[in-house]
Amino acid sequence: MPTEPSAARIAYQGEPGANSHLACKEAYPGYEAVAYPTFEDALAAVKAGDVAYAMIPIENSVAGRVADIHHLLPGANLYIIGEYFLRVRHQLMGLKGAALGNVRKVMSHTQALGQCRKTLRALGLTPVPEADTAGSARLVAEQGDPTFAAIASSLAAEIYGLDILRPDVEDEAHNTTRFLILAKDPDDAEPGDGPVITTFLFRVRNVPAALYKALGGFATNGVNMTKLESYQLEGTFNATMFHADIEGHPAERLVQLALEELSFFSSEVRLLGTYPASPYRAEAARAAAPPTTGNHR
Repeated sequence: MPTEPSAARIAYQGEPGANSHLACKEAYPGYEAVAYPTFEDALAAVKAGDVAYAMIPIENSVAGRVADIHHLLPGANLYIIGEYFLRVRHQLMGLKGAALGNVRKVMSHTQALGQCRKTLRALGLTPVPEADTAGSARLVAEQGDPTFAAIASSLAAEIYGLDILRPDVEDEAHNTTRFLILAKDPDDAEPGDGPVITTFLFRVRNVPAALYKALGGFATNGVNMTKLESYQLEGTFNATMFHADIEGHPAERLVQLALEELSFFSSEVRLLGTYPASPYRAEAARAAAPPTTGNHR
């Protein structure tokens, strides 16, 4: 372990009590979790050496990808060294002694509101988008209005002295956010050390069927691609960058062949990191597998 002051510090975006704060505490219990107002600030803190890592959400099982992250990663010049899956449990909270029947409006981050959309509609509550879940809890505490509530974590309720009016208000029991752990220097997993995920960015050449041909190598070499996201570049609808995750290590021969074919049809390929696959992946796969039955004739 490094000995500099940043070695035991991990950055997250938001205010104390945010779900990113919870992810830091669970994944790195011995580290000081440091709050930053924006994703850019959290990533810059890693680059400057103020913290060792950043815990950044990238996608949610209900609301989809987290806005801005895909645009920020290429310019951050950081490396992915791990992933963490957080089961997100949203709490509807209000002032001490407040009654749920008196609440009219609920503040939270847009993602959190979207993940509780059905519950809020059933309760007849008006969603009010804010920048952060924990920040919404702080606002409810500061405003002192019993008709306002917030959706945030149980940690936020504890920090800001609020009552949980209804627990676990997320619409889906599988509500889970995937986080990437980023560092200033690469720290790739070793080949053969167990299941790994490799994340990379690529940009295809502007020729017909370029994307189809670029991805063909993964199919023919039996490399499983678990994520593929596209987003526009340079303010146009012609330049497209892709963010992809695959199962496997670049040192493996079949992965090498797939990446070589990708490079042939791409104008840019950039590896962001090879890191251990979270145990959550295997657990989720087992849970989703159909039950086995006997052979009935």
